[in-house]
Amino acid sequence: MTTSDAGLVVVDKPGGMTSHDVVSRVRRLAGTRKVGHAGTLDPMATGVLVLGVNRATRLLGHLMLTEKAYDATIRLGVATTTDDAEGEVTASVSAGGLDEATIRAAAAEFVGDLQQVPTAVSAIKVDGKRAYQRVRDGEDVELKARPVTVHELAVHDVRPGAETVDLDVSLRCTSGTYVRAIARDLGARLGVGGHLTALRRTAVGPYGLDAAHTLDELADDFTMMPIAEAVRAAFTSRDLDEAQAADVRVGRALDLDLAGLTAVFSPEGEFLALYEPRGDIAKAVAVFV
Repeated sequence: MTTSDAGLVVVDKPGGMTSHDVVSRVRRLAGTRKVGHAGTLDPMATGVLVLGVNRATRLLGHLMLTEKAYDATIRLGVATTTDDAEGEVTASVSAGGLDEATIRAAAAEFVGDLQQVPTAVSAIKVDGKRAYQRVRDGEDVELKARPVTVHELAVHDVRPGAETVDLDVSLRCTSGTYVRAIARDLGARLGVGGHLTALRRTAVGPYGLDAAHTLDELADDFTMMPIAEAVRAAFTSRDLDEAQAADVRVGRALDLDLAGLTAVFSPEGEFLALYEPRGDIAKAVAVFV
């Protein structure tokens, strides 16, 4: 691989590593410092982490606005400081009396447009300082609710225990949705508390586990999705003629009718830029050549 190569690396992140740990590993494997990721995964979480290499790092800000999909296990009956299994228990209320129909009905209320208060140990900045750092420093953190959308939440299995109930769910949601907060709020809705015991991200936009590689696999055979292929999977695409491609290379506006953010390509299939409609013309958002 040369430093001029650019593309996406879709990693199946293992548990116990931070997203930054994964970036550091891929920097060494790719032989370049220009590596970034689209959307943090908690150390406890596993699954799809999309990384950009070289010029493709400039795509990541656009890719973060896509929907994401998760598989998760929620434990009802126990609340924690972090809304997941890594936090300290703050309350335990027996969930043994909850029946499956009640749990499923409550879970269904978390589908649609929601006002969600992020978990207190999120990376959101409060007066210039990360919320999780304020919590670690012993401060009380109250974050404001923000709009998120859960497109789908399916409850697959409900496993009652003596005092707790575990449920396996899958969901599709907008970027910025905290699955931990759904576990917390579902537990609160049912009056018993709740937290997340497992989280696996199965997709970020069009990039799913079927395109992901473990770090061990990448160490044996470093595999990168070429930038043109990655872009065609994520954006509406338009193939240009030679004259239009020449205009794009110098960032000129185009006389094109676009429906929204669009990836434009040369006649040879080279990815050139992202363009968006501005009135009756199309203007460059980011040029990659």
